[in-house]
Amino acid sequence: GPVEERLFRAVNRLPDGCYLPAWVLMQAGNLAAVPVAAGCAVLAGRDRLAVRMALAGVSTWTLSKLIKRSYRRPRPPALIEDARSRGPEPSGLGYVSGHAGIAVAIGAAGWGYLDTPGRLALLMMVPTVGLCRIYVGAHLPLDVVGGAALGLTADAIFAGLLPAPVGGLRYR
Repeated sequence: GPVEERLFRAVNRLPDGCYLPAWVLMQAGNLAAVPVAAGCAVLAGRDRLAVRMALAGVSTWTLSKLIKRSYRRPRPPALIEDARSRGPEPSGLGYVSGHAGIAVAIGAAGWGYLDTPGRLALLMMVPTVGLCRIYVGAHLPLDVVGGAALGLTADAIFAGLLPAPVGGLRYR
């Protein structure tokens, strides 16, 4: 719709010089970010957190692929006449954004283990992954919102399924 298109253009028309930092930030939503985040949790002695991150991240990626096949929404260049594509041309379909979903799933899982500065960094980083996907022309805003909702749902499911340790509310 027109509101989504205006939002897309506002982000997608940012200067080309933002590409390199955007590309770096987008990697926090790449499937490879899942084992990196889980590995950091293991190194911090948070084994259950590592399992939760791994399960939520991989599930989000897998479900995003299944949703794309059933929903079949094209990428922005096929829908918006003057959409700018930066970097490699994204393949496949647009809805939902797996990058946004993975970033949210990892971030939601780790939220309870962070101090205030860590949470503030997370609040800036996670939405930026989705904005960067719009900036490079890979997704429309609703693709990002759908991916974020998927990642949050996946993390909530695994947070509920993984047993809490005896004598404490936090996972170890």
